[in-house]
Amino acid sequence: MHDDRKLVEDRVSRVLEERIRPAVYPERAPMEVARWDAPGEPVPVAEGLAADYRPAQTGEPWGPPWATTWFRLRGRVPEQWAGRTVEAVVDLGFDERMPGFQCEGLAYTADGAVVKGLSPRNRWLRVASSAQAGQPVEFYVEAAANPVVLGVPPFQPTELGDRLTAHGRPLYRVESVDLAVLDHDVWHLVHDIEVLDQMMRELPEGAPRRWEVLRALERALDAVDLQDVPGTAEEARRVLAPVLASPAEAGAHRISAVGHAHIDSAWLWPLRETVRKVARTAANVTALMDDHPGLVFAMSQAQQLAWIKEHRPEVYSRVKEKAAEGRFVPVGGMWVEADTNMPGGEAMARQFVFGKRFFAEEFGVDTKEVWLPDSFGYSAALPQIVRLAGAEWFLTQKISWNRTNPFPHHTFQWEGIDGTRVFTHFPPADTYNSELSGRELAHAVRNFRDKGAANRSLVPFGWGDGGGGPTREMLGRADRLADLEGSPRVRLERPDAFFAAAREDYPDPPVWLGELYLELHRATYTSQARTKQGNRRSEHLLREAELWAATAAVRAGAAYPYERLEGIWKRVLLHQFHDILPGTSIAWVHREAAETYEGIARELEEVIGGAQAALLDAAPGPEGPGAPAVFNACPHERDGVPALGAGPPARAGDAGGAVGHTLDGDAHVLDNGLVRVVVGPDGLLRSVLDLRADGGRGREALAPGGRGNLLQIHPDFPNMWDAWDVDAFYRNTVTDLDGADEVSAEPLEGGAWAVTARRSFGSSAVVQRTVLRPGAARVDMEAEVDWRETEKFLKAAFPLDVRADEAASEIQFGHVRRPAHTNTSWDAARFETCAHRWIRVAEPGYGHALVNDSTYGHDVTRDVRGDGGTTTAVRLSLLRAPRFPDPDTDHGLHRFGYALVPGAAVADAVREGYRINLPERTADRGGAVEPLVRVEEEGVVVEAVKLADDRSGDVVVRLYETLGARASTRVGFGFDAGAPTRVDLLERPLSGAAGPVPDGDGWHLSLRPFEIATLRVPRNTL
Repeated sequence: MHDDRKLVEDRVSRVLEERIRPAVYPERAPMEVARWDAPGEPVPVAEGLAADYRPAQTGEPWGPPWATTWFRLRGRVPEQWAGRTVEAVVDLGFDERMPGFQCEGLAYTADGAVVKGLSPRNRWLRVASSAQAGQPVEFYVEAAANPVVLGVPPFQPTELGDRLTAHGRPLYRVESVDLAVLDHDVWHLVHDIEVLDQMMRELPEGAPRRWEVLRALERALDAVDLQDVPGTAEEARRVLAPVLASPAEAGAHRISAVGHAHIDSAWLWPLRETVRKVARTAANVTALMDDHPGLVFAMSQAQQLAWIKEHRPEVYSRVKEKAAEGRFVPVGGMWVEADTNMPGGEAMARQFVFGKRFFAEEFGVDTKEVWLPDSFGYSAALPQIVRLAGAEWFLTQKISWNRTNPFPHHTFQWEGIDGTRVFTHFPPADTYNSELSGRELAHAVRNFRDKGAANRSLVPFGWGDGGGGPTREMLGRADRLADLEGSPRVRLERPDAFFAAAREDYPDPPVWLGELYLELHRATYTSQARTKQGNRRSEHLLREAELWAATAAVRAGAAYPYERLEGIWKRVLLHQFHDILPGTSIAWVHREAAETYEGIARELEEVIGGAQAALLDAAPGPEGPGAPAVFNACPHERDGVPALGAGPPARAGDAGGAVGHTLDGDAHVLDNGLVRVVVGPDGLLRSVLDLRADGGRGREALAPGGRGNLLQIHPDFPNMWDAWDVDAFYRNTVTDLDGADEVSAEPLEGGAWAVTARRSFGSSAVVQRTVLRPGAARVDMEAEVDWRETEKFLKAAFPLDVRADEAASEIQFGHVRRPAHTNTSWDAARFETCAHRWIRVAEPGYGHALVNDSTYGHDVTRDVRGDGGTTTAVRLSLLRAPRFPDPDTDHGLHRFGYALVPGAAVADAVREGYRINLPERTADRGGAVEPLVRVEEEGVVVEAVKLADDRSGDVVVRLYETLGARASTRVGFGFDAGAPTRVDLLERPLSGAAGPVPDGDGWHLSLRPFEIATLRVPRNTL
C-alpha cells in the first residue's frame, strides 16, 4: 500500500512540473527587445523612456552590480490569438530560489504609466483579457541589477555590498521575453492539483481523507492527455471537483490570511533601492486587487509609503484608492519596523508619533495594531508605549526563531514593566512570507500552542524583500482552502478583523511578563559600532535641540524649528530600522548611515547653538569679564547648575578640590576624597575604593585579585548569521589584553588626573585612559581603538565584589532585572543582553553601576572567590569583526566612553547615565536660564521638553518614574502656565489617566512604577 501511495505521489509531482504547469502558456511568440544602460544612479522615468535604445538579444548579459538597465519590449498579437487572454512573460535572468534578493523590474506603458513589478515568481504583464488580432504591444522595464549578496552557500564574504567595491561585470542574462496565451483551464488545474497534493501529504498516513484525495488525483491524471493538456484540463478538473467541494470539519482551525510583503527598509540593498522595491510591490498589489476583489494587503512602515508618495505619485494614488476601499491596509503605526532593543525611550515614542500621524493624515486611519514580525526581540517597555500611542494589539513572528526555548504561547497578553498589557499574537505558521502552501498551513495547526482554548491564527502571505508581495497563485490557493476537508479554514481578511475575533474567542489568555528576548541575533547589540554611536549621539542631541529651542521660544520669543526637527527625527527613526541600527546591513548602508549621522550632528549643533545664543541674548550675564554660562540638559542638577537650565559654573573648590596623584611603587593612585583609584603598571584598575561606604571606612569595588577595565578578546565565528549572532561557545577561548606598551599619568584641566595606557594586539592598537575628576563619585574611562581584527569580539571586563543574583539594565523609560545565574535554560540563554546607558549589579543595600555613552551589548556572570564568596563580573561589548554582510565591519578608529560608579543606587545609575551622554555645554559668555519645568522627586525625571506638534505654542513635557516604585512628585513650571493636562504620545487628551492637581504654585502628580506621563501645558499670553 505504501509503495502504491508513493508511486502516485511521484507521478503527481512529475506530471505537474513537466507537463501541466508548462501548459499554462501553451503558445508563445518572442518579442523584440531593445535596451539602454543608465549611467550611475537610477534616473527619472521620463529620462528612461526617452533614452536612446539599441537592439538587444535574449541571452545577452546585462547589469553590473547595482546598475539599472531599461528594456523596451515590443510585439504584436498574432492573428490566431484573437479573443484570448494574452500576456507578456519576461525572464530577466531570475533565480526562483531567491525571490526578492536579486534582479527586479518595474514595467511601464509607453506613456509612462506604471503597470506592475517583475520578479522571479511574478513574471507576467497582462496585455489583454480578450486580445485583438494584430494588437500592438509595448512595455518598458526599469530593471535593477541587484546582486545576490546572500548567495549559495550563504554568509560568504563579498565585496558586492557596496557599489564602491563591487566589480563591474554583468550579473544577469535576459532568458526570454515572449508574448504568450494564458490558458485559464490549465492554470486552474495546476492549483487544483497543487492544493490537494500539498494538503494530502500533510495528512496522517492512515487518514481516510488522504487516500480519498490520492485516488482522486490518480483519476485526474488518468484524464489528462499529456500531449494535449489544454484540451483535457477541463475533464481533469471535473474529476477533482468533488474532493475540492468537501467542506472542512466544524472544529477546523481558522486562519486569517493577510496579504503582505515584508520589505526591509535596508538590508542587502541600500535605502535607494528600497524606494524602488516598495513601488514595485505596491504596483503589483494594486493591480492584483483589480482582478481579485477579496485581496486584503497590509503594509507597515510609514516611511515606505512616504517614499512611494514622493517618488511614485501615480502608484501612490492607486494605493490611496485601494486604502479607501479598505483593502490596502496601513498597519503597525511606526515610522519603520524598528529594532526595539536599542532605540531610546523618546525615539521609541516618536516611532509611533510620526508613523501614526502619517497614517491618520494620509489615509484617515488610527492604526490599532503594532506590526513587527522581524525585529530581534522586544523591549519590556513596549506595551506601555504601544498603549500610550493608542494601539491595542501586537504582532510579531521572530520569537519563533528561538534556538533554546520554544515560546509557550501564540496568543497571549504581554505585560510590560509598568503593568500595562497588550493583546499579542505571533503566527504559528512560523513565517511572515507565507505562500499558503499545504505544508505551512498544516504546520500552523500542529504548532499552535493554545489549542483547546483558542482556535484562530493569522498568516501573512506574500513574497517579501522585493519579491513582489502576494501573487495570483497564492490567491488561487486561498480560494480553494476557504472550506476544504483536511485543511484549516483560510479566510482573506484584515488584521483588525482577526484581532477582534481572536480577542473575543480568547477573552482570558495567558500573560507573559517582561521582555520578549530573542534567543538568537544577540550580536546585533554590538555589530557596526559607528552606526550605534551615531544613533545614541543623535538621540541626545535631539533632546538638547528640542529642550533649548523650546526654552528659547518661551523665554526669548525665538522661532521654534518645527520642520527642521521633524526632518531630523525622521532620518534618525529611519536608521533605527531593524537591519540598520543592529548592524546587519551591507557596507553601503552603514557607510551612508555614518554620513547621515555626521550631517544630523551638524544640523543639531546649529539648532542648539542658535537657541542658546538667543537665550543668552535675552538673559545676559553681568557686563564685563565674568564666568561663562553652563547649560545642563540633564534632568538632574549638576554642580550647582539647574536641571534643564543654565547658570554659572561651580566655583573652584565647590566640587571637592583637585584630585590627588601619588605613586605607590609602580602603581598610580588617584584620590578625590570620594573615590580612591589604583591603576597598576599594566594600566588596569587594581583597586576602586568607595570612600563613602561603611561609615567612611571605605569599601572595595573590585573583586579580590581582579583587574578592572581589562580588555578581553575572543574568537567570534558563529555557526551562521555572522553580523547577527554570537554563539555561547565564543567564551571557551579568551585572551586578556594586559600587556602595555606605555603607561603614564598627567593632570588635566579643572583638577582632574588621567592615567593613559597604550597597547597593541594582533593588527590593532588601543589607548585606554582612566580619569578621576574632582567631586565625581565615579571613575571615567575612555578607549580609543584602532580595530583591524577579523572575526574577533572585544570586551571590557569589570569583576565586582558583590553577590548579585540579577542585573538591572536600563531600557526605554525604566529598567529590567535579568537573572545573573543560569538556573534554567531561559536564564542560560540570556548570555548576551542589551542595556542602554547603564547596568547595575548589587547585593541588598549596596551595588555598582557601569554607565556608557555608546555601548549596548553586555554580559554578566558570577564567580566564586577564594574565601567561598561570590563575585559578579560585568563586561561591556565594544567591537566585533564579522565578514558578512560587510566584510570590513568596524575596521578603523573608534572611541568609547564609560564609567564605573561604585556604591551606586539605581537613582545614581540613572543620573550618571544621563550625565555621560549629555555633557554640559559652556557658552562663551555669561547668563542664566531658568528651566521651563522642575521636578522635585528624585525618581521622576524629564525625558523631553518641546513645543506641541500642532504649533499651538503649548509646552509638552514627558517624564517617567525611573526606580520601579510608586512616586508622588511636584512639578513646577518656570513660565506663566495654564493648567497642564495628561495627553498620549500624539499629544491628544488621555482619558482615564490621573492628571496633575494643583499644589501651591506647582502641580502634584502620582505615578505608578515606570509610568510615563506626558503633560501638555498651555502658555498664558497677554
